[in-house]
Amino acid sequence: MSAIILVGGKGSRLNQDKCQLSLAGERVLEKTIQILSEFTNEIILVLSPGQLSPLPGNYPGIKETVDVYPGRGPLVGLYSGLLQASEPYSLAVACDMPFLNAKLLRHLLKLSPGFDVVIPRVGDKVEPLHAVYSKNCLYIMQRLLEQGDFKVSNLLSQVRVRYVEGEELDLLDPGHLSFFNINSPGDLVRAEKLFKEQKGYGAEHRGGQGEDPGRR
Repeated sequence: MSAIILVGGKGSRLNQDKCQLSLAGERVLEKTIQILSEFTNEIILVLSPGQLSPLPGNYPGIKETVDVYPGRGPLVGLYSGLLQASEPYSLAVACDMPFLNAKLLRHLLKLSPGFDVVIPRVGDKVEPLHAVYSKNCLYIMQRLLEQGDFKVSNLLSQVRVRYVEGEELDLLDPGHLSFFNINSPGDLVRAEKLFKEQKGYGAEHRGGQGEDPGRR
């Protein structure tokens, strides 16, 4: 499989590019690359047009591409990444998700044969930037984009989807922290606290993993 990381988020509420986020001195993007490297030798970064490379120096196995339809949301980023993927399946995530769970990612990959998309669903909410996509999706993605339709939900209605939800999801990620993404200064503060707890800093705060991370 390949891996796709969407790094073109503007982060307007954060006043910084999401691909530059750090927690306790550790850069989120580099941590994401480290986790995805357990599964693949090909990682594709999808940038916005004109965006400088977010990585210092050379990273083996890293490819970079640019959104083919700028500023139109995650479906465009997924399509742009899949176009560059060498493998039939790609694991896609965003660059602002600091608590990716390798066990859950591995489970999604194991389920992918026979499906076009394998995607977590919490209640009625899907997680399109924490999912596996087949290159079989490209034709339908292209058709939707040419029609000006940028909704991931309309892709899912036209392909073979395997949803991961309920007890199946809770067994691997009971707190659903995998889907925590950083959109605001408040999210960044909560992420920093949770990250330090996971790393063992600040024992006086231990136990916070059970709290609501305030995702989105």
